[in-house]
Amino acid sequence: MKNNKRLPVGIQTFSTIIEEDYLYIDKTAIALDLIENYHYVFLSRPRRFGKSLFLSTLEEIFKGNKKLFKGLAIADQWDFKNTYPVIIIDFAGDFRNPKSLVNNLMHSLERNQEKLGVPCKETQQFDNCFSDLIIHTYEKYQQKVVVLIDEYDKAIVDNLDQIEVAKENREILHAFYSILKSLDRYIEFVFITGVSKFSRASIFSGLNMLEDISLNPRFGNICGYTQNDIETTFKPYLEGVDLKRVKQWYNGYNFLKDKVYNPFDILLFIKNDYLFKNYWFNTGTPTFLIKLFKQGNYNLATFENLEVPEKFLENFDLDEIGLETIMFQSGYLTIKSIEQQRNRLKYTLTYPNLETKMSLNDYLIGYFVKSSHLINKVEDKLIESMENNDFEKLRQSIESLFASIAYNNFTKNDIQNYEGFYASVIYAYFAGAGFDKIIAEDATNKGRIDLSVFIDDKVFIFEFKVDSKGALKQIKKNNYQQKYLADYHEIYLIGVEFDSTQRNVMGFEWERVC
Repeated sequence: MKNNKRLPVGIQTFSTIIEEDYLYIDKTAIALDLIENYHYVFLSRPRRFGKSLFLSTLEEIFKGNKKLFKGLAIADQWDFKNTYPVIIIDFAGDFRNPKSLVNNLMHSLERNQEKLGVPCKETQQFDNCFSDLIIHTYEKYQQKVVVLIDEYDKAIVDNLDQIEVAKENREILHAFYSILKSLDRYIEFVFITGVSKFSRASIFSGLNMLEDISLNPRFGNICGYTQNDIETTFKPYLEGVDLKRVKQWYNGYNFLKDKVYNPFDILLFIKNDYLFKNYWFNTGTPTFLIKLFKQGNYNLATFENLEVPEKFLENFDLDEIGLETIMFQSGYLTIKSIEQQRNRLKYTLTYPNLETKMSLNDYLIGYFVKSSHLINKVEDKLIESMENNDFEKLRQSIESLFASIAYNNFTKNDIQNYEGFYASVIYAYFAGAGFDKIIAEDATNKGRIDLSVFIDDKVFIFEFKVDSKGALKQIKKNNYQQKYLADYHEIYLIGVEFDSTQRNVMGFEWERVC
């Protein structure tokens, strides 16, 4: 059976998808639940996840365009005769300086004035113009106003590499959003989307009625495709495709309901004739992640199973940006599990899928080693050495990798003194090369293994030390291999010792135990 509907690649306008007969995954039951039971709503999701399409769907519901919803869940559940004027603030464009943000706000308000036929008396101050627009729209239509704000935080997130500009933009947005708190009597519904969740005090001061549904299980599937969508609606498009592999590559985002796929990945995967590759990651270059990594001496290897308290998933401010929080809210990490500890929740985070894991770590290696040709050559040598148990070649590949890291990565910091730096680079090396089973800080009854790498029925146990010896000796002393004896036919112990002055390997020992 073939489906004649086209795929909505890059299309985020609900009316276009319906009127031009593109494929649409019905989210209108969720939309109905939202608008019937909420008043001021905030939703955080990673980029390219369908936020804009959902916002466009809400727009058409409130405008009463019933014909667009024929056959959808909401069709007979909503009174489309009750229409509302809709104000849409869409943050698109370059926000690398505060002036461009102010210009964008004024242009967005002007577009709404033209669309609604409501001129603003105030044409110089964006906050006063926003207030005028809401009030005068209410007065003209004799109906409360719906306000939809897409990517509310883009002007801040785009400047995490220049914090002072981000802070200036934050103050501009604070003044803009503050208008909403005094105009509640004119407003029917507010829906705000973004990638991050900044402190309410710093952005939405006074909007105590704003309800964050980002991790509300009731709305866990508000964006993204579920496994059921893949196996039913997308079935005609995926004939002959290994769905288990599709799931490994692109599924895994957990917002406390079903694990979901990023729509961008699935649509491009099908469009590109089922080629397994990086689609979503390439749409945004997370240079600020590398900056935070270098500043905080993080061990990225631990992000495979990262335990964090609940507050790490909540709001953050520009004065206290944690790498863990940014990576979670941006979609580079997702929730693996939740554990109740007395009166607190503890979350374990991990990479959502193979695409994100490989791409982020490959990007990390690419940041340190500028030659992509060299990276590919070293990764090829790594794969060959591990598959053939050639440990001399493994040592050479690790030495080549660290020898290729540019000197300026070690200026204005002392990351070369930290074991976590070396563990991060080697972890990124394996993950970027496509090794899909890697465990960092794997717990045993005698301590934690720095890194375990698995290939078929083989396991390689790594211990790292900086400016000291005895890495292999420590593995044997703690009997780390005991954990794997029952399940693996070949176990190799590998001790790697680094010299912080030379920033490279000074000792390398290995031993097979079975």
